Amino acid sequence: MNVRRRLIPTAAVTALGLAALTACSSDSADAGNTDKFDVVASFYPMQFLAEQIGGDHVDVTTLTEPGQEPHDLELSTKQTAELQESDAVLYLKGLQPAVDEAVGQADVRTKIDAASLTELEDHGSVEHEHAGEEHAEEHSAEHSEEEEHALDPHVWLDPVKYAEIAKGVGAAFEKADPDHAADYKKNTDALVGKLNELNTRFEDGLKNTKTKVFFTNHAAFTYLAERYGLTQEAISGLDPESEPSPARIKELQEEAKADGVTTVFYETLVSDKTAKTLAKDAGLKTDVLDPLEGITDKSEGDDYFQVMESNLGALKTALGAK
Repeated sequence: MNVRRRLIPTAAVTALGLAALTACSSDSADAGNTDKFDVVASFYPMQFLAEQIGGDHVDVTTLTEPGQEPHDLELSTKQTAELQESDAVLYLKGLQPAVDEAVGQADVRTKIDAASLTELEDHGSVEHEHAGEEHAEEHSAEHSEEEEHALDPHVWLDPVKYAEIAKGVGAAFEKADPDHAADYKKNTDALVGKLNELNTRFEDGLKNTKTKVFFTNHAAFTYLAERYGLTQEAISGLDPESEPSPARIKELQEEAKADGVTTVFYETLVSDKTAKTLAKDAGLKTDVLDPLEGITDKSEGDDYFQVMESNLGALKTALGAK
């Protein structure tokens, strides 16, 4: 695929495992602004995990407000102070530079890096089999130096990897707030069970389809595509709002015919202009495939599971599920 992504440099990702969790004390939470375990989450997928696992024992604050594009987040003085005063911070290192910097400087009791709790992959050099060789070579020459050794952060869109992260977060909560460890474990097990069920529905729903290729505005769905035997083609790659070149439009038009693509997906937090430009030129439909970087009134659901179910339905329709 000729795509560019917001990627995490390999060097920025720590080794797998709970060794990446920084805990300055094993005492129960008592240092936050409330009488609960105060957790600051970097953006929605981390917020959802904290709320689901923490239940009534946590008070969760998110640094990325609904409708705000998370990658370009800049923290206010108030947010930095909230982070400093929290009992724990849950973030995905490399996705939001401003958050990484603030976490590094904060004297927070427990720091949980979701990127260390599952295996991230390098998707920077993936090319679609129908892509023109000359274009692929040009793309490689332009971006290989920067992206060959980079890791894709969009792990929450793969229910299996998201479940792995959930297990690590649950273990971190148990360690940081042992008075409520039994509840954290129970909540984690329930969440992982629901994620396993979601994975099964995706497997069954996408097993038999007329085509395995789908077009997206933003290269966020590679983990999901790989998990279920699909191929993602991103229009704009790194910048979801950038205009595709005439050559890229022509290439995608050819691929749409070759692979039986029917739909160009766009997302809720960015403009649909690029997707509609391609769809119009290629005679394709448009629909929403939500990368779940935030929940707004425009989201096709109120939480992670509802939006993922909507994504599954959209993919089944676009791919011609039997």
